[in-house]
Amino acid sequence: MSIGVPSVSLSDLDQRSREIFRSIVETYLTTGEPVGSRNLSRMLSLQLSPASIRNVMSDLEHLGLLYAPHTSAGRLPTEGGLRFFVDALLEVGDLTKEERQAIDVQVKGAKVPRTTEQILTEASQMLSGLSSGAGVVLAHKQDARLRHVEFVRIEPLKALVVLVAEDGSVENRIIDLPPGLPNSALVEASNFLTNLIRGRTLAEARVELERQQKERQAELDRLTAKLVEAGVATWTNNAADAGTLIVRGRSNLLADLEAADDLERIRLLFDDLESKRDLIQLLGLAEQGEGVRIFIGSENNLFSLSGSSLIVSPYRDAEQRIVGVLGVIGPTRLNYARIIPMVDYTAKLVSRMIGNPKS
Repeated sequence: MSIGVPSVSLSDLDQRSREIFRSIVETYLTTGEPVGSRNLSRMLSLQLSPASIRNVMSDLEHLGLLYAPHTSAGRLPTEGGLRFFVDALLEVGDLTKEERQAIDVQVKGAKVPRTTEQILTEASQMLSGLSSGAGVVLAHKQDARLRHVEFVRIEPLKALVVLVAEDGSVENRIIDLPPGLPNSALVEASNFLTNLIRGRTLAEARVELERQQKERQAELDRLTAKLVEAGVATWTNNAADAGTLIVRGRSNLLADLEAADDLERIRLLFDDLESKRDLIQLLGLAEQGEGVRIFIGSENNLFSLSGSSLIVSPYRDAEQRIVGVLGVIGPTRLNYARIIPMVDYTAKLVSRMIGNPKS
């Protein structure tokens, strides 16, 4: 199975299709049962006939979001449909004050010194009890080597970073965007970085991008120095930025093809360096972005035969290095909206306890 549903975006579904799809998925997550058009017509806020709903369900099935079990005329979400729901439609709330206190009490336990192993055991048991799944703690793992990266704006100043690793795992991170960054920059970053990042970790990709930036800057410095020395151009003294290159006598450059070529190369280098700055900034934000990793069914080879989902989040040591992950394993119809913030909060709590054992 391919990861996610790359041919489908939220804009491909109208409001009617979104509501029908959401109702089918939420029913499945609650009951595990398929739902048919007649039942849907009674559940939906929209006034639609069963025939109209069947037409929409057929379209959603064609998109790979739903399938019909042979024992029923109802529909269930595919694994790709669940991934799409989690990425695009799931509304994840925050834990209540009471839920946070319950987790604090169970994980922190008695006010006595405990080893990291004891803290992790308590966290795992707590997650198992609260989620009705199995708590899991995974040992430290090197940063995954990536196959694909994509930036998707979800709010004016927030974006979802989708990272697909070589092992097929998918990680979603939410980042804060710099003001004024256009959508085109996110699209260009997705396309460029997917080629750059293949087989590399985020950190390695950033090092390579910074190396390319230094090379371009060195070439730019050499070319501008050459034109300034020849009296063709001069730099303004603008302390607020890198200055502006003023070119004199542009018409005379027609007689000097080499100078004209140099100026065109300088223009291209300026544009390239500007885009590299945006890319490096986005990569840095992606590295720092907080995120819960969600593996659905065959997205993780370990669980492809059992129809399970895995929701994990990293925990860190005193130096803020990722030293492991903890979370929950359960059926694909886990209560994602409830478990995601639970896992996220527990991982942050464990990080504080490991980083500051006296807390």
